[in-house]
Amino acid sequence: MPAPEILPLFAVPFAFSHHPDPARLNAALRVFALAQEGRGVAGANPRPLTQRNAPVYESHFDLFRDPDPAIQELKRHCWDQLLAVIGQLNGYDLATVQRLQIYNDAWVHVTRRGGYFGLHNHPNASWSGVYCVDPGQHDAGKPESGALTLVNPMLPSAMYLDAAIARIPPPFGVQIRSVKLQAGQLVIFPSYLLHDVKPFEGEGERITIAFNCWFTLSESAP
Repeated sequence: MPAPEILPLFAVPFAFSHHPDPARLNAALRVFALAQEGRGVAGANPRPLTQRNAPVYESHFDLFRDPDPAIQELKRHCWDQLLAVIGQLNGYDLATVQRLQIYNDAWVHVTRRGGYFGLHNHPNASWSGVYCVDPGQHDAGKPESGALTLVNPMLPSAMYLDAAIARIPPPFGVQIRSVKLQAGQLVIFPSYLLHDVKPFEGEGERITIAFNCWFTLSESAP
């Protein structure tokens, strides 16, 4: 008797890419991010919701509206990558992709030693992304320092584990996935996905720029 066919009927799409010239762009973004942090309360998110601690600075959420050239270059890169993901996953042709109107929140995080972000997702958005400006200088022997951790939405199935399912690897297993961000790396994922940032144990600053997006489909391309 032939073995049964095993198919992945459910999956979570992620996208990973790198900016083609990260050293140049990130140098400018770093200057911008630290200047924003230097503004203190004037440039900070006035209504923080997600659990975080004092070593984390979070800017206002209209970052991609700032005219700074480096921010606008990063926005174009993020939108190019995000629209490519949406087009591919939905089977949209170029004309349809060009009709998508993007609404967004975007912000910068500057994290120093001990800073972390609690478990959360991003309601009222469909896609989220994180761009790494500077991962910081992690202490030796601290593999989880500053890691972006993404929770498997199948995690409730781990309420019962026996020998028949305990060792199933991804993509069918219930493992939590961890990403050690690299300078210039962009990670795109569905906004519903629970995630957190582990405590940054290192020197310097861990600097990231994140965004949430939601969309409408206009009658014609802008």
